Amino acid sequence: MSVKRFIFLGPPGAGKGTQAYKLAELCSVPHISTGEILRNEVALGTPLGTQAKSYQEKGELVPDELILDMVGQRLSESDTQSGWILDGFPRNLSQAKFLDELLEKLEQKCDRVIDLEVPDEIIVERLLKRGRPDDTEEIIRHRLQVYRQQTAPLIDYYIQRQLLVSVQGNQSMAEVTEDLQKAVDLNC
Repeated sequence: MSVKRFIFLGPPGAGKGTQAYKLAELCSVPHISTGEILRNEVALGTPLGTQAKSYQEKGELVPDELILDMVGQRLSESDTQSGWILDGFPRNLSQAKFLDELLEKLEQKCDRVIDLEVPDEIIVERLLKRGRPDDTEEIIRHRLQVYRQQTAPLIDYYIQRQLLVSVQGNQSMAEVTEDLQKAVDLNC
């Protein structure tokens, strides 16, 4: 089996987590979600987790430096040698550049960056159905705007490196999975 290393991009509600998890299972590689890493570090009470928790308790975003340390630590673990799927990272250009440097240091490379494209109206509809208290239409539209501002440069960044493949996320889950497998020429 060849090594498979993928990055998933897409707006909140696009189905990144679901599809990244499915692809990770198909390839028998870890699905690495920055949100999950944060929760684990906090739960384990690690030094990084303790620092992250102090920001979360104040309702602040965890700074890039801490996220970068956590991702660096996670990609150094032995189970990532056969591949990985990053979900929710990088979120901006500086994180993407950090990741490039980290992968070079670890003697790894990203095979593909997958952009799940879903129209904003569908995202709003999907997220409103979740019924979470922070999922109001106004908040969702703001999150989409922030996502677009931060991620547009990332899409160009990965297009220039000939790594980006776009997949239409506005289909059934099975159709998206099938399109993903074709897009990344998957034969795990």
